[in-house]
Amino acid sequence: MSKLRFVQGASGVRTAGQLQNTVRSIRGTYETDAEVVRALLPQPLVAVEKPEIFFQFAHVAMHYSAERTVEIGALTLGVNCTFEGQKGAYCFHMSMEGESVVTSGRERFGEPKKIAATTFEKNGDHIRATVTRHGITFFEIEGNIGADNSNPKQFEEHLFCYKGLPSITTPGEFDGDVFLTRLDWKRNYTTRRDFDGKITLRESAYDPLVDVPVRRIIGLEYVEGATQTGGTLMRTVPGEWIAPHWVGRNDEPTNTGLDLSAPAEKAA
Repeated sequence: MSKLRFVQGASGVRTAGQLQNTVRSIRGTYETDAEVVRALLPQPLVAVEKPEIFFQFAHVAMHYSAERTVEIGALTLGVNCTFEGQKGAYCFHMSMEGESVVTSGRERFGEPKKIAATTFEKNGDHIRATVTRHGITFFEIEGNIGADNSNPKQFEEHLFCYKGLPSITTPGEFDGDVFLTRLDWKRNYTTRRDFDGKITLRESAYDPLVDVPVRRIIGLEYVEGATQTGGTLMRTVPGEWIAPHWVGRNDEPTNTGLDLSAPAEKAA
């Protein structure tokens, strides 16, 4: 009997339910420059009072089924913000291992994912994690796990993304609607401990995280447990709101970037 696996068969169809993950993560918030946040945050998202960046590096085991588990390393960064009073973070960078998890997240949720090589080395209470693309280790965090902290172990948090199809004919425009989406991450941590560490960002024309500098670490923690991931379609947005930010999803080493020293009316 012949078969064609470019067409979905009756078995193996995934439902719209949430994916179950097991995670070990270093999470934190750091303060950056206010002018960076003003330029980085697209409409209709609203900045919080302080220029704060949320980040996490996670070692994730994704349980697609009883027979299939995929393990990856994943780096996520976002600008803390609100949308219609809902707290969250605008996700401007995601790097992770595995083509399937990158393409599915970009196409389904609008996540700005890129394929990367990662390491997660845990030796007792010491951890070192790195992210590398194009031979450049542009993100590194290293430090030591500390005492249990008193933060809640069960909670939900959100990141905002933009989902659209770049125009076939006109660069900087989109074919069809552009959507603001919300990632819904339900955390069920069994371990939540303080972390004393250092973040190192290195120059990369492909992943210029150095342009969002670490001025002051506000807090770091190490967590273990489970995560349920899902998403919500929030609203359509004009394409021009997100078009200048779309470059961060691609490898554009010739992009000179926005001149933050220019007057506001010229930099907009």
